[in-house]
Order: sequence, then structure tokens, then C-alpha cells
Amino acid sequence: MSQHFPPFDETLKALENSIQTEMGVENIFIGDALGRFLAVDIVALEDNPTHATSSMDGYAIRFSDQQLGSLIISDFIPAGSETHGMVQKGECVKTFTGTLMSEGSDTLIPIENVDVKEGKIYITSAVSKGFAVRPVGENYHAGEVLIKKGTKIGFAQIGVMAELGLVQVEVFMKPRVAILSTGNEILDFGEPKTSYAQIRSSNHVTVEAILRQLGCETMRFKLIRDERDVIEKQLRQALLWSDIVVTTGGGSVGDFDYLQSILTDMKIENIIDGSYMKPGRHIRVVKTGHKYIYALPGFPYSASVCTFLFIAPLLRKMRSQNFALPTIQAKMGEFYKKRSKFVEFTACNLRFCDGELIVDLEGKKEGSSAILNNLLDKPSLLRVEKDVQKIEKGERVEVVLLDV
Repeated sequence: MSQHFPPFDETLKALENSIQTEMGVENIFIGDALGRFLAVDIVALEDNPTHATSSMDGYAIRFSDQQLGSLIISDFIPAGSETHGMVQKGECVKTFTGTLMSEGSDTLIPIENVDVKEGKIYITSAVSKGFAVRPVGENYHAGEVLIKKGTKIGFAQIGVMAELGLVQVEVFMKPRVAILSTGNEILDFGEPKTSYAQIRSSNHVTVEAILRQLGCETMRFKLIRDERDVIEKQLRQALLWSDIVVTTGGGSVGDFDYLQSILTDMKIENIIDGSYMKPGRHIRVVKTGHKYIYALPGFPYSASVCTFLFIAPLLRKMRSQNFALPTIQAKMGEFYKKRSKFVEFTACNLRFCDGELIVDLEGKKEGSSAILNNLLDKPSLLRVEKDVQKIEKGERVEVVLLDV
């Protein structure tokens, strides 16, 4: 690994430039598409509604006939029925919510605005022209792109697709991500702690949880001890199954950090070899064929932040979404002293206060990159540039939103 760390934005740009393909596509039933990502634009094939339609129960009339005071009920059209003819002067048609407006009518007068006696309506309260009439194409017009490629499918998208008559929809396949964690000091699930030097691993399951929230299919390998041959064997096995391999730990420059030398010996394309940032400056990203390997830091906070900053953008671009980090401008709610010489990403709170977005660090502990509990309570990441030494209360700052 190089000890010259390139600027953070350059490393992110290098990652973006390396992405040459999108995820594969599959057809699934729209009822099973919740949470998936569209692989095609959804386009309206016809106007909706195709004809002027009533939005209330009432009587279809000619607007100008309201001055007559009373109108003959000439027809009765239930919802789902075709209309029968032209509405003539002095006539009206009993009409229901969702019923086509009869030809010649231009206004719907609701039942609450009339009295009905002996086959006539007597208007008690007039309405404006076009009242309660849904015009042709009120929802959408033929040829209109209703849902864009790359959109995450929610309840509204499913409803619109059903309205269009779709049964199946093309979605991107779920990226397959293998997760490997290394270290002699870490314990896997259920392993008893026999020494104070041992640590119960959380970073591998935390990263897995983030990736599952981001729509990935994951495989979490058993924890690997610091043995070079075993690490290399597991890494190569993981590549057979996955689109992306994520490792945590063993990626720095210590005596037992074998991953860097393993990656160097493999036939790979270097994408990122360190980044001038905190946490995560020893991150490494390589590419073998169309597959990516991410060597993330071993501390759980660092690994989580790097997942949001470097893996989430890759997933977005491979699903035809915007690669860029989701950011927002806000006002600093307290004094902040810079903690390092790097570009910093610090867990923070983002709140609405008196109509403004305010950033504060209430409940966020200052310390190492191991403090995973700093990511509790729906945090965001305060971005602090390398040349900034302090931020005064009231200054404008940039905040990275965690897109899960």
C-alpha cells in the first residue's frame, strides 16, 4: 500500500470511472418488486383517464343549463358502463364516481347541490364550469415516463404499475456480496471469551446489515485467523460466488496484515490505494475482471463509514442511479474543533430547528474509529475539509446523508 494518500474526492472519482457495467436484469412479478430497483423506464401507453370522468356522485350537465334552475333526468349511467348519447339542453344524466361523463356535458353537479322530484333535479347551489370532472390525461398522458430507470420500487410505484396493467417488471439483480473478516483477536458468534485481549467481532455483521439494507444478497464467511494461505484461499472462493468481496481487518500495514500483499500478488486493477480521509485512510479497492474487492478497515465505525462512502456509490451507479454522495447543506449548531489533518467524516445529528437544518454532536463520543455506537439514532456524517481547523457555531457545513 502506498503511504501517499490521494485526496478523498480523487479516490471517489477513480471509483466512478472504473464502473463500466450495470447489474444484470431479471423479470419479476410486480407484487414481489418492493424494494427492488427498476432496470427500465416505466412509460404510459395511453392517457389516464382516457375519457372525461366524474370524480363524485351527481349529475352530468351542461354548465350553461344551471340558469334554468331545473333539469330533466334523461339517463342513468353506473360506473363501468358506456354512455348512451348526447346530453341535450335542459337534460342531465345521473352519474357516479368513476363514471364516464356523457357526451355534451361539461360539469358534474353533486347530489348534495340538488333536490330530486318527479324525474327532475332542482339546483339548490350552482357550481363552477368543469366541477368534479377529471379531464383526459389528468393522471398521465400516453408516452409520459412515469417511473425512471434506477428508481427504488415502493408502494406508489407498485400501484402505478398495476394501474398500467403490468404483471411483470424488469429489475436489476441483487448484487452478491461476500464478507470476510480477519484477525487473531476477534471472536465469532458464540465463541467464549478466554482472554481480555479478545474482541467480539461486530464489523462484519454491521457491514452485512448495511449492504442488505442497500438491497444486496450477502454471504458472510466464517472469521479467518491471520494466516496468509487461509486468507488467500477464502478470498478466491468468495470471488467465485460474488460480484463484490468486502474484507474487514488485515488491510493496514502491520506485521499480520496480509491482505495487501495478497492483493498485490493477484492479477488485479488498482482503483483506490488509500485516501486522505479519516476514518479509513488505508482503504483499498481493486478490480478483477468485472468484480470488485474492498479492503475495509477493521474498526467497526471505520468499516461502516467506508461502506457508505465507497460501496453505496458503486451500487447506485450499477443500478443506473446517481453515483454522487447524497449531501445537504446545514448550519452548525455548536463549536467544532478539527480532530485530524485529513478530510473528516464525523457522525452527527441533523435536526430541524426553527425552520432550519441544524448539525450537532450531542451524544457522539470523541475518540477512536472503534466507537460504533456513534452511529445510533439515525446519524449523518459531518464532512470537514482537510484545511479546516475549526467550525464556528452558525457556519454552513456539508452533511453526507446515509442512504438506507
